[in-house]
Amino acid sequence: MTAGDTGLRPDTGDDSLHWQRPSPRLLRARRIQVAAGTLPIAAVGGLIGGLAGSAVIGLIVALALVAAGLVGEWFVARRVAAWSYAERGDDLMVRRGVLIRRQSVVPYGRMQFIDVTAGPVERSLGLATVRMHTAAAASDARIPGLERAEASRLRDQLAQLGESQAAGL
Repeated sequence: MTAGDTGLRPDTGDDSLHWQRPSPRLLRARRIQVAAGTLPIAAVGGLIGGLAGSAVIGLIVALALVAAGLVGEWFVARRVAAWSYAERGDDLMVRRGVLIRRQSVVPYGRMQFIDVTAGPVERSLGLATVRMHTAAAASDARIPGLERAEASRLRDQLAQLGESQAAGL
């Protein structure tokens, strides 16, 4: 397993491409976010159930909400495992999706600008998200969970390739 490999591989359909994966720390970041949402909701739901009914009802409500959080965690793990990207000569390919798989091809010459963002959880784990913007309103290509250095490298490379290929238009 490589550093960016979470064990689940997307069905690439093209073995000649070198698909890169987000950092395994992305899964940790998403699990932290699920837990930060689930635990307070379960505590409040259990408290309300206990005050409105009995302690048993409160416990059942809290456990049901924790179970829903565990299902959410399972879905998050699958979703993180589905992300990958491949750099090609003229474009960048991004794959994602669990139930509905999506593959975006973003030509370097069509990129208008590239954002590198990081929320508080991502920053604490040394991760960032690269987002490519094009003139198309529906374009939302992004690559989450990259190491900060890799995100900066990818941003600079995409900007350089975008400028050189846009000049040829």
